[in-house]
Amino acid sequence: MIEIYLCDDEDSVRHQIQTALEWKILVENYDMKIVCSAATAQELLTAAENGKRGIYFLDVELKDEEWDGFRLGYELRRRDPNGILVYITGYGDLAWRTFQYHLEVFDYIVKGPEPIGPAASRCLDEIHTRLLAERQNPTETFTLRTGEMVRYVPLSDILFFETASAPHHVFLHTSNSRIDFLGSLNELEMQLKERFIRTHRAYLVAADKIEAVDLKQNRLWVGGHECMLSRTGKAELRKKMGGSR
Repeated sequence: MIEIYLCDDEDSVRHQIQTALEWKILVENYDMKIVCSAATAQELLTAAENGKRGIYFLDVELKDEEWDGFRLGYELRRRDPNGILVYITGYGDLAWRTFQYHLEVFDYIVKGPEPIGPAASRCLDEIHTRLLAERQNPTETFTLRTGEMVRYVPLSDILFFETASAPHHVFLHTSNSRIDFLGSLNELEMQLKERFIRTHRAYLVAADKIEAVDLKQNRLWVGGHECMLSRTGKAELRKKMGGSR
């Protein structure tokens, strides 16, 4: 069973979210349960000390001198690296703050004039879909978010990742598409280092998709695309390929 934790110091907001999630779990028969609905960060941290993977709905603007939602998320990520974080906020664009804290956030729910419960319910539905995909093939699917959509891309389809011109954005390249999403090549390298090679500071390449390498011109080709190759990238390439190139 997946445990769900809520933290928001506005009782009315927390009640709306809790009610919506409990109804969604009941109707859809999800294997989930709300185990903590807290008004403070410390209350949530005390309840979440068991180390199990959880789903966390966190208010960004906690009225606490010691904790805000991002610091709380950082602490939860340290304890629960695979946990799923969802932020509740009155602001629409706070993605840059998650990069300051090196957080992977599943979604933001924005407080507004409309009831917040339906957005929380839709978010839980998307989380459930992601968890099902992980269980079916946990090592072969790359999960990303583009706008309001969560996408699952087979690793076998990915040619390479490339840094985009927009800060904190990455392009994912397949044979017939280029997907722009929020991300970091450094984090992707750590996540996918068994199957991908950092050939350049701007490129992370699928090792089994490399077609040709030109060591003199510092470039290589993947699925018909030309990518850059740095001195460090050459060393990584030789190491990965066992010196065969």
